[in-house]
Amino acid sequence: MVFAALGFLSPANRGGLMTAILLLFVFSGSFAGYSSARLYKSFKGEAWKSTTVRTALTYPGIVSVIFLTLNFLVWGQRSSGAVPFGALMALIFLWIGISVPLTFMGSYFGYRKPASEDPVRTNKIPRQVPEQPWYMHPVFSILVGGILPFGAVFIELFFILTSMWMHQFYYLFGFLALVFIILIVTCAEITIVLAYFQLCSEDYHWWWRSYLTSGSSAVYLFLYSLFYFYTKLDITKTVPALMYFGYMTIVSLSFFALTGMIGFMGCYKFVRLIYQAVKID
Repeated sequence: MVFAALGFLSPANRGGLMTAILLLFVFSGSFAGYSSARLYKSFKGEAWKSTTVRTALTYPGIVSVIFLTLNFLVWGQRSSGAVPFGALMALIFLWIGISVPLTFMGSYFGYRKPASEDPVRTNKIPRQVPEQPWYMHPVFSILVGGILPFGAVFIELFFILTSMWMHQFYYLFGFLALVFIILIVTCAEITIVLAYFQLCSEDYHWWWRSYLTSGSSAVYLFLYSLFYFYTKLDITKTVPALMYFGYMTIVSLSFFALTGMIGFMGCYKFVRLIYQAVKID
């Protein structure tokens, strides 16, 4: 996005943009392994190898299964739009041969560093969580928390889908970068606010809920893709419809991982800051 906003990548060259995204994802495996190992160790985890395997295989594995399934369907239609076998082997090599080793390397160095100390001492025996009011129910608060991040990207999402499925060029990368910054701030703010209400209600199970709160915006994104399919596109055949929903599933999954990470990290920093301010005599 940064290179496209600065003009280094042309929107007319769709192949160049996709190649840049793939290479960036492959070589960011070391950062993913390092950050996951550091976070896992801060939660007193010891099975760092299994965590590294999940980091290296979970998201790319799900995306690869969906992509290969769709590609086989296109092959069955004898379409020229199918990805050649040689290109598939190159993608698998980039994943297994480069990204996975880089993830293990980053995880190794990340786990060797000392874990960040907790700001306060925690009890070994967990406290009982009191009964929560109806508006603090996990399902309700998670679904409500995803509305605001989705609203931040709602207008821009229409132009992105139009560029993807109606063969139009997308040139507003500078505006997209601004919307992305607004998305980051929105995800962090809504997650921190709901986590604060949760902690005030003496419910300390904030970690997964903080991830799902901002990540639930991906549910609204997928629902919007359904609306866009039935109102803007004229797709009647089965295979093109499956391709649309398959690729929108990948987009929604990626959006879920992105917004969930933003919400969790913002909430993680917030919880550490407020407990650092607690003075215990």
